Amino acid sequence: MALKDAPLQSLIWPEPGLNTERDLYVRLDQGAALSMPNREIRFVSGGLADFGTAMNLFNVGKWHKYCGLEDLSLELEGEGTFELVVFHAYPQHSRTRMINDVIRLEAGQPQSFALRQPGGFENRGVVFFQLKALGPGALRAAQWRTEQAPRRSPQIMLSITTFRREAAVQNTVARFEAFMSRSALKDHLHLVVVDNGQSAEIAPSAHVTPIANENLGGSGGFARGLLAAQARGASHCLFMDDDAAVHMQAIERSCMFLAHALDENVAVCGALANAQHRWQMWENGARFHYLCHPQFKGLDLRERQDVTDMEFASTADKPADYYGGWWYFAFPVNRVRHMPFPFFVRGDDISFSLMNGFRTVPLPGVICFQDEDFSSKESPQTLYLDLRSHLANHLVPPQLEVGRKGVIKIAAWFFVRSFLSCHYETLSAVTLSLRDAIAGPGFFRENADMSRRRAEIKELMELEVWRPLEGEPPAERRRFDPDRRLDRALMKITLNGHLLPFFSRFGNHITLPAEARGARRPIWGAARITYVSADGRKAYTVQHDKRRAWGAAWSYLKLLRQLWRDYDAIRDRWREGYEQLTTRDFWKDRLNVPAQDRAATAIAAPADT
Repeated sequence: MALKDAPLQSLIWPEPGLNTERDLYVRLDQGAALSMPNREIRFVSGGLADFGTAMNLFNVGKWHKYCGLEDLSLELEGEGTFELVVFHAYPQHSRTRMINDVIRLEAGQPQSFALRQPGGFENRGVVFFQLKALGPGALRAAQWRTEQAPRRSPQIMLSITTFRREAAVQNTVARFEAFMSRSALKDHLHLVVVDNGQSAEIAPSAHVTPIANENLGGSGGFARGLLAAQARGASHCLFMDDDAAVHMQAIERSCMFLAHALDENVAVCGALANAQHRWQMWENGARFHYLCHPQFKGLDLRERQDVTDMEFASTADKPADYYGGWWYFAFPVNRVRHMPFPFFVRGDDISFSLMNGFRTVPLPGVICFQDEDFSSKESPQTLYLDLRSHLANHLVPPQLEVGRKGVIKIAAWFFVRSFLSCHYETLSAVTLSLRDAIAGPGFFRENADMSRRRAEIKELMELEVWRPLEGEPPAERRRFDPDRRLDRALMKITLNGHLLPFFSRFGNHITLPAEARGARRPIWGAARITYVSADGRKAYTVQHDKRRAWGAAWSYLKLLRQLWRDYDAIRDRWREGYEQLTTRDFWKDRLNVPAQDRAATAIAAPADT
């Protein structure tokens, strides 16, 4: 099938092993039933199927704004007689019915229904359809189509970086190969698996290329994938996590959006769902100002109004600090001005998005499903990585500059967060992080593999390590109430007991879930805190210790003084070094890229838009 004949958006169905929250895909009444294995809906008379859902509504405002869409039709395939209603919903208005008619579907004969909008579509609004059965019937497929020709024919290199997650990446490759056997866009897609652990054992095929790579983290893995995309002549590159827990139809939606985009600089970012509650949004794009600010976090994807409001808001122009995560990020190769910075992991996606100035857009149904909550991954090592990237990302991009006071505020927040919660091993790790950030890009050049620092931080970790929980968590003891204003004020004045003699003897003993690791209020008055993982199987405990706390504070304060004093020189050193470490030549040499991948064209300067 030629690209011009491919649908803009097809139905996404619930998928075992990925997400089976049915109301994210279709809402059914008692006269309609879903067959997940057959990907069809069966009806008896009166049955109703509503596709105004997070995965299957069509954001016509987004397509009009970014792709100039004026022509749209709905194609249905099934059998039976139905009342078809196509709704158009847009902000601050009641829904309008673009189509309300009785239709008859014949098996094997797709039917198309044109949508007419007086005056044309606007840069806002979503459309979705409902089918009400007037007798027995079935729906097997639905697609949104246009007669408008695509503006380009994307060739997309999917790049997955993996490190010793053999089962996960093998499963992803198998899903991709099955998808390629039936996708209309198979001639436009190719997958490269960058194997940082050199253990994945992925077999090469017509659609998949494995690349053994030195372990330089996500930064090095995705840099290697981007070099391969440039060498192959791909127009776009799609960075994905190694478990790639995304519906494969999301890739088709992304490809078609990029094919029709008015601006060559458009990129597509994927959302991320909560690991424990797959009906809940974790992040649909994010902003970066002092800290990461996930957009629409906690939103219930089963609620139609919440979803449509999110779609209305996400259609608007994005601020200069908006970025997309690398669990799913598709971008134009010829608009890359800076390769990834060698952060190893953490912060590289923020830096890459902001420094390359992509026009980033999230799409309905383009969402990943993580297996493990980010809160359970937090450790002294991840916070070491977080602090240095937070500082770098406010020292380099001009649009994020916050000045001397701003970077001190960021560094102080990381310190206070761990100090108050008795995470003294994390304090030692973020002290190392602050020292390395002050040293500047030269440190990153010499430590791209992070082996020395990873070993050093691992040596620090004794208490702050998840261990199997045997029996129940330790018994609690509460003498201070963090919800009582006076108790909370006392704890703030005394830095959560660090200025109170013998506080370790009478402070609270509490137990908190892993996701509360960074929460402030629950820890006020606590001298011992036990954190329990989301599955209840692992835990660790930290305790009040004045000697360790004030020793760490003294070391950190000296570094803060240095950061304040030398801010201008540190910022200038970062900006100069960043330019040097985000070139193709740096990565080709550091990764020992073979000759065939060195022949790719140089990174192009962006054209005026």
